[in-house]
Amino acid sequence: MMDLAVFPLNTVLFPGGVLPLRIFETRYLDMVRRCMREDQPFGVCLMLAENPGVSAARVCEVGTWGRIVDWEQRSDGLLGITVMGEQRFRICRSWTQPDGLNMAEVEELDWPDEVTLPREYEPLAGLLHRLLQELPEPYRLLQGDLQRAGWVSARLSELLPLELPQKQMLLEMDNHLNRLQLLRETMLGDT
Repeated sequence: MMDLAVFPLNTVLFPGGVLPLRIFETRYLDMVRRCMREDQPFGVCLMLAENPGVSAARVCEVGTWGRIVDWEQRSDGLLGITVMGEQRFRICRSWTQPDGLNMAEVEELDWPDEVTLPREYEPLAGLLHRLLQELPEPYRLLQGDLQRAGWVSARLSELLPLELPQKQMLLEMDNHLNRLQLLRETMLGDT
């Protein structure tokens, strides 16, 4: 168990994934400074709903923590950061600090062991290869093996234009081959 700052977002980050963010709210600027100074991760969780007048957003209980691997002062005056996803977690208890930052006590969730990509999923690896060729910085940081089922399924889950609840479901799956099967059914129309 560990305490973790949680950033509620309208996105789902997977272990090994890259997430570019623009930071402008004071509570998150402070969080970024602290994470960079202390080399600490922060959690990314899919926001379920915004609560007008309430400082804590409702989030999914499973997320991924990540570390800041790059930053820049953008021309629009905002801070740009690049986060690399590291580890899935489950929120056990959450609270809001006086500055409005969401915090949680979390437990690590194991990411399933890698397995070799079965032949029937090679078209999905081909699709991912084509997607990766077209992506701009910072996605060039994505380093993986197109023969690893977990890496392929996680990257496709992040990059394909899927509904957010489906991406969340894919993050929570504990079997890479099942994730690939669902992706294939969704994207290629298999039954």
